[in-house]
Amino acid sequence: MRGIIPIILLILIEIYSYQVVKTLSRNKWIMLFYIIISILFILYLLFAFSSFDRSVGQTKFTLFTIGLFLLVYIPKILVTLILVTEDVFRVFEGAVNYFVDENSGSFLHSRRTFVSKIALGIAAIPFFSLLYGMTIGKYNFKVIKQTLFFDDLPADFDGTTLTQISDIHSGSFDNAEKIKYAIDLINAQQSDLVLFTGDIVNTHAKEMHPWIAIFKNIHQPVLGKYSVLGNHDYGEYIQWNSEEEKAKNFEEIKDLHRQIDFKLLMNEHVKIKKGTSELALVGVENWGVKFKKAGDLKKASAGLQPSDFKILMSHDPSHWEYEVKNDPNHYHLTLSGHTHGLQFGIEIPGIFKWSPVQYIYKQWAGLYENTGKYIYVNRGFGFHAYPGRVGIMPEITVIELKKSKKTV
Repeated sequence: MRGIIPIILLILIEIYSYQVVKTLSRNKWIMLFYIIISILFILYLLFAFSSFDRSVGQTKFTLFTIGLFLLVYIPKILVTLILVTEDVFRVFEGAVNYFVDENSGSFLHSRRTFVSKIALGIAAIPFFSLLYGMTIGKYNFKVIKQTLFFDDLPADFDGTTLTQISDIHSGSFDNAEKIKYAIDLINAQQSDLVLFTGDIVNTHAKEMHPWIAIFKNIHQPVLGKYSVLGNHDYGEYIQWNSEEEKAKNFEEIKDLHRQIDFKLLMNEHVKIKKGTSELALVGVENWGVKFKKAGDLKKASAGLQPSDFKILMSHDPSHWEYEVKNDPNHYHLTLSGHTHGLQFGIEIPGIFKWSPVQYIYKQWAGLYENTGKYIYVNRGFGFHAYPGRVGIMPEITVIELKKSKKTV
């Protein structure tokens, strides 16, 4: 039954999509061309999905297939919804005419051309948006700057800047020049600290190998470069030939951080010193309410006091919601990623922000605050599944730490 329902829906979508073509054009060659293209595309999808290898996981081929599927079927789904709505009114209108006017003729009036034109126009919006996202949007890097004030920020850290990136997903990249440009953007910020909050690959350590030299060019800031793991770094979304193979891949993924000159924090903390002051940088393994819970906040913070100024790196923002924000140890700033903002949404800076992912994560993009404690959720550097970005662009975050001015 689970297989029959999608097939029925697919047939329904194709029938209604064909109705638009038939209503707007009576040219038999155009209709024949549409039918042939639709059949070929369905055959391609059947081949692509049937040949998916669970031992390999996501590849550039599967990325392209998912993108093509969304590009074709989201517009068709919108067309279907509009025409189904029209059919409801046509049936209602036919029923009324049947009982009121016996000479009304056909029970169902012919489909209205203007409705098909409206459906086609509305469907064009996601089509061109998704096409833009796959060609331009996925590398349309944005530098987003934020200034945060803290009463208890150690004096010597007043004005300190940090750059955060997250969710590299190197296995999805296909344009070295665009990645080099993004690294240049990171370096141009000249931050005191560079932090990476997880998901260096989609699954396999080898995905990062072509990009190591490029990421190694991230400048060495005065306060260092640090990182943590994300849910994809554990290799849990494919079938491995053995546990030994999976463990070997995990060790290789951890070593990637060393190869790009980042210090990987595994449920531990380091003291960052500046002048006579210091703050604690805490890094936990992935902890997600619906994902792997390897993060151990207590272990990572062993020996720290509530009065210590702390920056926490935790890949999944649900960790902040469920554990961190109410922890008595008081984590001043948490840096996360993971959501990618779903790579789809609408953002008008300072005015409006929406994405379907907000119905899953309370904190999904940007800055959030709770009783003087902050979390910043980076929108992600790379992309995964859908090979593009619409409305939610890849992000390089720059945060300036400022000491609050005492008021009399």
